[in-house]
Amino acid sequence: MPKLTDDELFAFLDEREHLARIGTVDDDGFPRVLPLWFVRDGRRLLFTPRSPAVIWRNLQRDPKVGISIDESDQPYRKVTVQGVVDVVHPPGEDDAWRERYRSIAKRYTADWFADAYVEGTDDQPRALCAVDLDAPTTRLSTWRMPVSGEDRRGVWAQRYYLPGTKWSDT
Repeated sequence: MPKLTDDELFAFLDEREHLARIGTVDDDGFPRVLPLWFVRDGRRLLFTPRSPAVIWRNLQRDPKVGISIDESDQPYRKVTVQGVVDVVHPPGEDDAWRERYRSIAKRYTADWFADAYVEGTDDQPRALCAVDLDAPTTRLSTWRMPVSGEDRRGVWAQRYYLPGTKWSDT
């Protein structure tokens, strides 16, 4: 199964418009997955939940998350992360990192719209959260479909199957 090199991983994470689908657990034990804007900062993924949002309440109670970032076109690159969130700035410190938030918004919208969006939502406090890809608690998996010239057999990771099964058993 082809994995992404660090260079391929960073190039993918830096491409515009990929969403991070971030999974947390609600008070009642049910999982919740939300698509959020993100940006890579070195080997950290940064995202910005709003203070009244369920995801922020979930992160305060349990900072463990699952994150999926993928694409729907070839080569179908996928990144999954299980990690612990570090709150870089809690809600209320928005002025300290507003330009970072503006740079995140510009990854997803035109510059003029991002500027208007950031200024128009400054009444909604946000946290700046990070997941460190190198933290000892982080589990990072990457995958892509084989490209021209690569063997296409056995591309599915065994972790997707129950123990003792093989591709031929399914």
